[in-house]
Amino acid sequence: MHETGQGVAEDIREAVRFYRLAAEQGQPKAQLNLGTMYAAGRGVVNDDAEAVQWYRQAADQGDAEAQFSLGAMYAVGLGVVRDDAEAVRWYRRAAEQGDAPAQFGLGVMYADGRGVVKDDAEAVRWYRSAAEQRDASAQLNLGLMYADGRGVTRDAAEAVRWFRLAAEQGSARAQFLLGLRYADGEGVPRNDSEAVRWYRLAAEQANVWAQLNLGLMYADGRGVSQSDERAYLWLSLATDTRESGVTVSSERAEKVRDAVATLLTAEQRAAIRELADRCRASGFMDCGEAEPQG
Repeated sequence: MHETGQGVAEDIREAVRFYRLAAEQGQPKAQLNLGTMYAAGRGVVNDDAEAVQWYRQAADQGDAEAQFSLGAMYAVGLGVVRDDAEAVRWYRRAAEQGDAPAQFGLGVMYADGRGVVKDDAEAVRWYRSAAEQRDASAQLNLGLMYADGRGVTRDAAEAVRWFRLAAEQGSARAQFLLGLRYADGEGVPRNDSEAVRWYRLAAEQANVWAQLNLGLMYADGRGVSQSDERAYLWLSLATDTRESGVTVSSERAEKVRDAVATLLTAEQRAAIRELADRCRASGFMDCGEAEPQG
């Protein structure tokens, strides 16, 4: 109650105090919550080793969330030496209790061959278990397995089904991939307007590849009224944005952006650059509904 501020003034340190009192009496949920506070540095100084200690106490009592959290610490080496086999062991214990994040994590380990022998069919099994519990990451990965024919017979329509479920939950990558399927007519009838719709949703979540493709759709007038201004905006955002620390480099996007730039006046380009800065600063919430004018 103190952590969420329900009924009392929010006081994270007080929440930690109550969690500790209960955790020291052996209550697994309190141990889990205390571990989470140490892992996040909320109400206490961040201490991953201390987080691991409390996760372990709850996990040893069979708490599935704590087992997943402990597995995640082993998977990335936070508070413990990284140990993929230990990560798998704890993921499995939680997954067998029906914990969706653990099922997804176990699927990833099988797909990547980390801590277990690589087994795409087993990855699909665990992704499906989590996806059927509406885990968006698992839905996305299950869609990718169907798209690539890994662990299952390749099925473009089934890939689209799972991408859509993840996209409807807000997964930017799934939104981009669904847009791509509509643009290419793969697993679904080609529909450029639908492609633009899904690209836009992903682009507004800073998905660089969706920004790039949305810009190309504007440049070509596919699924949207042709607009050099909007093409220049989204292509500029895409080629200027960093995703996962890597600058997107697309020769075609840069060539189209530079070609579009020659169709605009210096004043128009300056206005669009100003809009791009405002768009990015607003978290892509203020990107202009109408074409920017010079």
